[in-house]
Amino acid sequence: MPKIRVLIVDDAVLVRSRVSKILSIDPGLEVVGVAANGRIALAKISQLNPDVAILDIEMPEMDGLQTLSAIRQIYPHLPVIMFSTSTWAGATATLEALSLGASDYATKPTNLKSIEAINQHIQEDLIPKIKVFGRGTTPFPIPSKIGHRVVFPASTNLHRVDVVAIGVSTGGPNALTVMLREFPADLSVPILIVQHMPPMFTKLLAERLASKCQIRVNEAIPGAVLEPGQAWIAPGDFHLVVQRDKGVVRLATHQALRENSCRPSVDVLLRSVAEVYGAGAMAVILTGMGQDGLHGCQCIREAGGQVLAQDKASSVVWGMPGFVVNAGLADGIVSLDQMPSEIMRRIRYNQIPNSGL
Repeated sequence: MPKIRVLIVDDAVLVRSRVSKILSIDPGLEVVGVAANGRIALAKISQLNPDVAILDIEMPEMDGLQTLSAIRQIYPHLPVIMFSTSTWAGATATLEALSLGASDYATKPTNLKSIEAINQHIQEDLIPKIKVFGRGTTPFPIPSKIGHRVVFPASTNLHRVDVVAIGVSTGGPNALTVMLREFPADLSVPILIVQHMPPMFTKLLAERLASKCQIRVNEAIPGAVLEPGQAWIAPGDFHLVVQRDKGVVRLATHQALRENSCRPSVDVLLRSVAEVYGAGAMAVILTGMGQDGLHGCQCIREAGGQVLAQDKASSVVWGMPGFVVNAGLADGIVSLDQMPSEIMRRIRYNQIPNSGL
C-alpha cells in the first residue's frame, strides 16, 4: 500500500519540525512538504499532490479559515485536518472550520511537560485521523458479533420512547446541526449527547447548536432535571450519566477512567440510560471513528430499548455506526437526512390514541 502523502501548514517552525518528525516515523506516512502560511500551501498543493493537509488556524498573510475556503474551491475533495489550540479562540475557529468543510481536527499538544508526552499526543490524536482520511476508509476492523455475547437481530418493533441518547464523533458537529434543527420546540422527550470533544469545544458547540435549533441545547449541568424539548451535551473530559432521584431523572458527571480512549464516552452514557429508562431508551449512533457506543447499544437492546445507526453513505467515517450495524444491534439503518423524521416517527408512535400500548 502506498504511503499517505501529508502536507503540513503551520507558521511555527517548531510545530512543523516536531509534527514532521513524528509523522515520518510511521511507515504508512510521508511528509511531502511544509508551508508557513496559506498562500505557500496553495502553491504547494498543486506541486506536491498531497493526500491530506494538516492546517494551522492562526497564520500570517492567509490564515487557516481563509486557506480552507480556498482549498474547498480549488480542491474540494482534499481532506483537511485542522490543527488547533485548546483555547476559546482556537475552539471557536475550529467549529467554524468544520462548518466550512474541514474533514476533522486535532488539538495541539499544549501544556504537556515532556517531549515524550507531546509525541504520544500527536501519535494518538493526529495520526489515526490522517490514516482515516488519507486512505478514505476506516482502519478499524468491524466484527460480525460481539465476543461471546448475544447478537440481536434487527427488528421493526415500535414502542414507547422516553429519552434519546446520541453518540457521535468525527463529523459530529455538522451531523448534529442537521439533526437537531429538525426537532420541534415541543419535542416530547429529552435528548442526551456524547460528542467526542475536549473542554471548551463542547460548550461552544452547545451554544452554536442552540442558536440554530428550536429545542434548547446546553452543555450538561450536574443535577439538572431532564425535561422534554431539552438537549444536553456531555462536557469535554467528563463522562455523562443519568440518575433517578425521587421520581425525576437528573444529570451527573464524573471523571472515571476513559473508555474506548474517550472521556466522555458513549458507552458510559448508554449504560446508565439503559439502567434508568429500560425499554423507553433509544440510542442513536452517528458518524465517528472507533467503536465507542457498541457495548452501550447492547445494553440498550438487552433492556428492551431501540437502536438506530447512521448509514455508511452519509457518514463521514462509518466506524461507530458500522460496528453497531455489523453486530446486529441496529433496529434501523438510516441516512443522516432521514434520521430526524425516523426518530420522530418512533417517538410519536406511543402517542397515538388506542395504539394498544
